[in-house]
Amino acid sequence: MAQPLMPHATASWLVDNTSLSFVQISDFCGLHVLEVQAIADDAAATKLTGRDPVRAHEVTMEEIEKGQQDPDYRLKMQKGPEPVRRTKGPRYTPVSKRQDKPDGIAWILRNHPEVSDGQISKLIGTTRTTIAAIRDRSHWNIVNIVPKDPVTLGLCSQRELDAMVTKAAKRAGIEAQPDERLEGDREALIVELRAQRAAAVEATDKAFVREELTRDTLFKS
Repeated sequence: MAQPLMPHATASWLVDNTSLSFVQISDFCGLHVLEVQAIADDAAATKLTGRDPVRAHEVTMEEIEKGQQDPDYRLKMQKGPEPVRRTKGPRYTPVSKRQDKPDGIAWILRNHPEVSDGQISKLIGTTRTTIAAIRDRSHWNIVNIVPKDPVTLGLCSQRELDAMVTKAAKRAGIEAQPDERLEGDREALIVELRAQRAAAVEATDKAFVREELTRDTLFKS
């Protein structure tokens, strides 16, 4: 299903301007419901600039009104952004996240052994050689690798991970178990999401201050 070009900003607008449920908004924007709840709580003292999906022609007001009248209704995208397709090469991962890849790979190997190396390679954006090294513990940094959820690490989305696990389970002839890792830990996850938002805003502010100081120095000289 197509998703808005700016899902977080769109979710913020829908929270502020509609009575849609968090579940409806998360489904439309392709976010986890806890992310939407964190945006609504706005406890990180940061406010996302909302993006109107109606003006962007991504959804109609008629669709929104249907959703407001029926909590079980799922909004239909009017049109989605043109996807950018990569024909060659591994999945791109930001430099700041690349050091987390081994931890994410180790988590998948431990919790979902039915998933193939090819699937992991495509999901995480790594090589089969690296996966094999982590599996047989011959990786050069194996003593420092700690299995961590790749979704929490930001290496993939929950939907991508669930789809991969479901596909692997079907191929292996086993029943995929529902992911219940979030049960009983909602508050901790919300706090983590808020902290990430606060850190991102703080980093942006610092960069802005540095830029202003540099500009002032240049003008004075």
